[in-house]
Amino acid sequence: MSRFTGPRLKAMRALGVELPGLSRKSIADRPHPPGQHGNRLRKKSGFGLQLQEKQKLRLNYGLSERQMRRMMSDAKRAQGSAGDKLAELLECRLDNAVFRAGFAPTIPAARQLVNHSHCLVNGRAVNIPSYRLRIGDVIALREKSRKHPVVQESFGEPALTRPEWLSCDEAARTATVAHLPALSDIPFPIEMQLVVEYYAQRL
Repeated sequence: MSRFTGPRLKAMRALGVELPGLSRKSIADRPHPPGQHGNRLRKKSGFGLQLQEKQKLRLNYGLSERQMRRMMSDAKRAQGSAGDKLAELLECRLDNAVFRAGFAPTIPAARQLVNHSHCLVNGRAVNIPSYRLRIGDVIALREKSRKHPVVQESFGEPALTRPEWLSCDEAARTATVAHLPALSDIPFPIEMQLVVEYYAQRL
């Protein structure tokens, strides 16, 4: 399955949760699922609950199913809890860090900045959105890119409060990875154990 490119607000309404990485819009005005029968209460099966939690991660971080499976495999091979490691791997993606630092209004916008070589990591241009950050890495934008209206507006009013694992210098317009993120740093409610259980039978 490829990366999601459909209506973002509709996807969030279907999942019943706001995904700040996917869109800055809110589902508060229409919190029920989309469709003619959206107001009807539907009881989900165990599989349905697992799928819903997995879709939250996949849509918020803009990953294809293949990318999710590969990341889950890496998380299972690592020491410690697979759920905690998966959260760390997702948050440490460069496109997500550019978004969380406030350089872009959403993760798709951040991915575009990275793809077009606007982003620097430790002074070197990196155009791979899935680039995995490490402690001490410094994220910045090229000098010309900092003057872009979208970047200036987003940095002045970031979509989310900047996380503790990113140390941001607003004057220099840089963000440094102070420490590795944890499960609690994911900016929306998620039952990570259900995601682990979903992939337990598929890897």
